[in-house]
Amino acid sequence: MAHIDLGLDEKTLPGISGLLRYRPETAGPLLALADALLTAPNSLTRGERELIAARVSTLNECTFCRDSHSAFAAAQLDSGMALVHQVRADPTTAPVSAKLRALLGIADAVQRSGSAVTPALIEAARAAGATDVEIHDAVLIAAAFCMFNRYVDGLGTWAPDADAHTESAARIVEHGYSFRP
Repeated sequence: MAHIDLGLDEKTLPGISGLLRYRPETAGPLLALADALLTAPNSLTRGERELIAARVSTLNECTFCRDSHSAFAAAQLDSGMALVHQVRADPTTAPVSAKLRALLGIADAVQRSGSAVTPALIEAARAAGATDVEIHDAVLIAAAFCMFNRYVDGLGTWAPDADAHTESAARIVEHGYSFRP
């Protein structure tokens, strides 16, 4: 049960979904940020950006965000959930590009502390082919998911089983985050 009364049956709107319904005036900007970071045109694929979100959510131990963004990543990656699990467990050994591996290293550092992002991590990402925009976006995705994770867990929202995110994954892939049926 959530720490505050959201005015709804939380099992119908788990995790951030119930929080967004509770405060629609903050929902719009949060969903717009998610769309800008995860679905807008970018040189990183949508699946790669969702992988960063899933990895950071794993490190933050946010079950709802870990499972939902894992499903969203898997729906957009050829290797599906098998790759997501590998990246969540250890991106240094996962079969991803050197560029994505370096960006995941930056995201891991951001999750610990923004000041943990070192010039060496940035140079390694550049050497692997990452652009300044991709480095920027990896940092912002990681920072945003630290916020989203703390929002979801700080208010004690309910998280369904990992399998429950399949339907929402299809909707996110087709319409993005701001779409509300």
